[in-house]
Amino acid sequence: MRILIIAPEQIPVPPPVGGSVEHCIFQIAKKISSKHSVTIVSRWRSGFPKKSIHGHITIIRVPGSTKKAYLNNVLQYIRYHRYDVIQIDNRPRFIPVIRRTFPHSKISLFLHSTTFISPPMTSVRQAASDLKYANLIIGNSRSLRSYLIKTFPSQSHKVRFVHLGVDLHAFRPRKMRKAKGRSFVILFAGRLIPRKGIPVLIKAVKIVRKTVPNARLSIAGGTGDPSYRLHLRRLASKLKIPVTFKGYVSRRSMPRFYNSGDCFVCPSQRHEAFGLVNVEAMASGTPVVASRNGGIPEIIQHQRNGLLVTKYTSPSAFAKQILIIARNRKKAKKLVRQARIDVQQRFSWRLTAKQLTGIYASKR
Repeated sequence: MRILIIAPEQIPVPPPVGGSVEHCIFQIAKKISSKHSVTIVSRWRSGFPKKSIHGHITIIRVPGSTKKAYLNNVLQYIRYHRYDVIQIDNRPRFIPVIRRTFPHSKISLFLHSTTFISPPMTSVRQAASDLKYANLIIGNSRSLRSYLIKTFPSQSHKVRFVHLGVDLHAFRPRKMRKAKGRSFVILFAGRLIPRKGIPVLIKAVKIVRKTVPNARLSIAGGTGDPSYRLHLRRLASKLKIPVTFKGYVSRRSMPRFYNSGDCFVCPSQRHEAFGLVNVEAMASGTPVVASRNGGIPEIIQHQRNGLLVTKYTSPSAFAKQILIIARNRKKAKKLVRQARIDVQQRFSWRLTAKQLTGIYASKR
């Protein structure tokens, strides 16, 4: 198959830092390209070539300071080519325009969250209008698939799901560090935005420190709102929580980040479609505590390969689970052993690519 992947207009592929969606695009494309012709069109930025070849992947980067300008530049390149499948990631508003240019190609919308099919990004009515021009709508979890079917029942026959994966070579366990005489490091990775629940985590660490005085917090991730980062710093200072804000961490450095902690926490407060950070932490041998939210329970099975928090708006509920990791080393080891096995069996990029191309090759 000749497969075209149209990335969002914000970050180049592969992303230098952050860019979870762009990272997923690149990792999936690498596996697909072993058997299929893959072209990625993404945003150009200074310092990046307009065209690059990565193995059997061709990446074209075009400028565009707005969605409209970016899409126009994408069309200028792709209109003279032919593709069997066109995958559009996270941009349903692109679908009608692409359909007019490619009336006979199979068009797939790959969604990584509910963000771009719901207010304030769009209305449900507008999203439904856009989705009718797609042949396939693919979510990254059963939870997202269920949301799509419930919200857009007229499009339910098009909806599929494919779990994301992890680079099992890059993200590997290290020996659990000895707790005696050193800090108990709690990790968070993700965008610094309200829905990620960082204030809940900071307050949870305050409670944890009553039992584990050497507990501290390390946060990787950036924000487009400096005032929110300042709010988090002030909250941590007010509660006297030792916290390190690392800012954006490069993809190459993320395995080292996961290996630097004793516990990883994902305190998402709103629907988390998949939660790639949890899979990466699990692959890295770091015990995970996460919200029982969205697609996260499809990855983490409570007391088997991690710990889930049902009352995820409650700092004390998170503190209770974090303390299990901090005080029961035997339990923590058992969780991380099973987590690594589960990730190897269920969440590799090879498996993601196999399932996705199986869907694309289907005549349905």
